[in-house]
Amino acid sequence: METLGRYDRIDLPDLGLYNLHAKIDTGAFTSSLHCARAEVVNGCLEFVLLDEEHPEFTGMKFVFREYDERDIKNSFGETERRYLIKTSVVIFGQRIETEFSLSDRGSLKFPILLGRKILRDRFVIDVKKKNLSYKHKLAQKKKAGKVGSSHTHS
Repeated sequence: METLGRYDRIDLPDLGLYNLHAKIDTGAFTSSLHCARAEVVNGCLEFVLLDEEHPEFTGMKFVFREYDERDIKNSFGETERRYLIKTSVVIFGQRIETEFSLSDRGSLKFPILLGRKILRDRFVIDVKKKNLSYKHKLAQKKKAGKVGSSHTHS
């Protein structure tokens, strides 16, 4: 089992987003993505991830035919109705299909929160550490002879 620290940088390859800051939150069950606006149009969920202030913001609209809606408790214990999507996340080079709720995390430091559902039986958490998966990724690139880091792709 790999060790994760209190935060890391992860990839969401199906969404074309790379090296995004993610907070590891063992207090949360569901993982969450920052989404400033989302709406259902003709039976499809349409949304834009992040917001104009975020350095990784692309403005790209995502459309999901398959999605869910669920009541989820926020960090203040209040219930919110949120949209949920399934997509892949890459941590330590491992591609994991998981569920994310879409919520406005604009006032928060991390645009992604990784909850217990994805962490359980996959990772050990050491709160003294940080960016372990990202450092592993950079070491793998260096080992393969690739220099530099990847950036957001549109």
